[in-house]
Amino acid sequence: MDTYKNQPKSFSDYMYILFKWRKFIFINLLVVGIISILIAFLLRKEYRAVATVMIAPESQMNFGGLTSVLGGGKSTMAALGAKAFGVSNISEDILLGIMNSRTALVKVIQEFNLMDYYKIKDQNFDKALKAFQADFSADVNEHGMIEVRIVHKNPKIAADIANYLVRITDSLNIVYNMEQSRSNRLFLEKRYNQNVEDLRKAEEELYKFQKKYGIVAVPEQLEVSVKAAAEIEGMLTKKEIEAYFIKQQFGENSPQYQGVAAELEVLRKKVQELKNSSNLSSQSNVFFAFKQMPEIAIQYLRTYRDVQIQQAILEVVLPMYEQAKVEEQKSIPSLLLIDKATPPQLKYSPKRSIIVLGTLFLALFIMIPFVFVGEKYLLIEQFSNPLQERFASFIIKLKNIYHF
Repeated sequence: MDTYKNQPKSFSDYMYILFKWRKFIFINLLVVGIISILIAFLLRKEYRAVATVMIAPESQMNFGGLTSVLGGGKSTMAALGAKAFGVSNISEDILLGIMNSRTALVKVIQEFNLMDYYKIKDQNFDKALKAFQADFSADVNEHGMIEVRIVHKNPKIAADIANYLVRITDSLNIVYNMEQSRSNRLFLEKRYNQNVEDLRKAEEELYKFQKKYGIVAVPEQLEVSVKAAAEIEGMLTKKEIEAYFIKQQFGENSPQYQGVAAELEVLRKKVQELKNSSNLSSQSNVFFAFKQMPEIAIQYLRTYRDVQIQQAILEVVLPMYEQAKVEEQKSIPSLLLIDKATPPQLKYSPKRSIIVLGTLFLALFIMIPFVFVGEKYLLIEQFSNPLQERFASFIIKLKNIYHF
């Protein structure tokens, strides 16, 4: 079992050990400090340029005459439909996604020859992208604006890269929006042409129906037929009462009754004709036989409904189609450059004081436990294995070198 001549048991004992090893600690800290200073000054200076941009306010599409002719509800439906199939609102996430895309970053690497800057001999773009992404960052600040930050050893090139990345992001977003609008336009164009064809067919069916039956307005014409039949039946009832009294007064064979009977026969035939005849519509442009009324009404309602449905669809699709055609040709910038990146005058890195202080703290953090372990091995008289013996021999050499 290990034995110790002196075993530290109090705070003062630990302080005494540190005092005893002070030369070791001081000299090594001095050496580490000099080396870290040399390294900090040998590291190349790098500068960070920052560009601040915001999303341009969305320009609302004015439908003008296309929707002014529509009713309030239809106009709203058309506007909402056009909004749904137009280019959606640009968000910070979309722009940051474009800015961080491989397409945008590769363009930057090619434009500023960053392969040579990062000393990539084999022209491997994956290596270049990884190196550039370490020097590039973009995110939304507390004011809701996007900050683009580029680190480079040349302050002017850092600013140029930041500004170029903003421009390329804007141009790629415009291309993306135009391509999306083109897809929307092709879809709406196909739907619009189909709607026009369906509306033409529905109008032709309505025309054939009106021509066949002489129909102009079914509800009004049917109402006229009902009123006419009611009047005729009223006349028939009145005439039947009159005939009854004449028959009672003058007899069935009297000339007075024969005249009334002839009128009754005419009225009865007309009522039966209205109720049962199928040729009445060809003889009149107004009256229709009651027997045909249900069939005529249902055919008219179905045909007229098809025309109204296709017309309502057209009122929605046409503004959407017109807006899609305009959006396809629109190339309005989506980003507003609030703060253009300028060559920075203060270096971004290396932060020499942090490097030196951090290195000294790390060295001290390692040396203090080493001192206490070394002091322990100086007091060991028997060793359990050769490794402990060698380490104790090393500590004795350090003691002789530093004279403590």
